[in-house]
Amino acid sequence: MATIIGGLTTSHIPAVGNAIARGQKDDDYWKPFFDGYPPIHAWLEKHKPDVAINIYNDHGLGFFLDQMPTFAIGAAHEYINEDEGWGIPVLPPFPGDAKLSWHIIEGMVEDEFDITSCQELAVDHGFTVPMQLFWPGLGDNPDMPRAIPISANTVQHPIPTLKRALDFGKSLGRAIRSYPEDIKVVVLGTGGLSHQLDGERAGFINKEFDQMCMEKIVTDPEELTKISRHELVRQAGAQGTEFLMWMMMRGALGDKVRPLHQNYHIPVSNTGAGTMMLECIE
Repeated sequence: MATIIGGLTTSHIPAVGNAIARGQKDDDYWKPFFDGYPPIHAWLEKHKPDVAINIYNDHGLGFFLDQMPTFAIGAAHEYINEDEGWGIPVLPPFPGDAKLSWHIIEGMVEDEFDITSCQELAVDHGFTVPMQLFWPGLGDNPDMPRAIPISANTVQHPIPTLKRALDFGKSLGRAIRSYPEDIKVVVLGTGGLSHQLDGERAGFINKEFDQMCMEKIVTDPEELTKISRHELVRQAGAQGTEFLMWMMMRGALGDKVRPLHQNYHIPVSNTGAGTMMLECIE
């Protein structure tokens, strides 16, 4: 049976992709952010997951405001990265695991989640930046896993509630664990934390709220489901709704997790950037 070994969180800011491409990781501006990742690299090298479930939100490459599924799961053999206009170099295709994808989709539909299944999906920085951060070198990294993208709507309101996001993760976890093959899976929750990129509150960051979320997502994720969608926008900013993906990841891990590492740094591209490594407790 498949085993979920843990969950990882990270921001997926497009400027990070540029910093990687330009070799700026040791610059004064970027170093406190990139210093949060070596402990995760060591953990991944030790455990070598076979598959990474990458939960992200599309920013207009695969979907747009006229057609924005609430939850979409990739079911392709590979995922193509395309130019988004940020100046980030286009990356080679990412290998998928279509067999596991369809197993997850079938299981979650049985759980009464309405899933958009994507046999083709162009993946943007929301997906590619976390893969670069966790597996430097990507295709040249011998430990790079197969990947399955899961896109959540955090852009076109009405967006899912935090409770729905956590419940999605629980269903995802059940589907993964019921897969009959002996593989190891890591789940990525990407985006956020607090940030707002436009409007009167452009540049808004709420450090106190971010740190509360990083604490509660470990010890009491159910408590976070009491935060309404409007309150989430008020506390975390218009783009801070990306915390939904963290909750989806957390739901998949099960009741108990062990926090192994975390890093929080502001400001990085006007974002409260949080990184966490959570290990599942059987």
